[in-house]
Amino acid sequence: MAHHKSAKKRIVRNAKRYEINHARKSRARTFMKKVEAAIATGDYEQAQTALSNAAPVIARAASKGALEKNMASRKISRLNARVKALKAA
Repeated sequence: MAHHKSAKKRIVRNAKRYEINHARKSRARTFMKKVEAAIATGDYEQAQTALSNAAPVIARAASKGALEKNMASRKISRLNARVKALKAA
């Protein structure tokens, strides 16, 4: 248990940041799943729309520190490649 005022404040702050970061990560994962589902159906237009909605959410989560920047970039890139492959097929 924290005994100093600053340590108590830090515990409260960490809890708040955890909630915010957890929500951002969860939201990004949900949007990624929507793109995956659209790719699975084989509908290019739906997949493209889902990707255009997901990319900013993933990038924002990375810029806010909820996701690692390279991981977010890699996810966006790979989803984009899979959507482009749908168009070609």
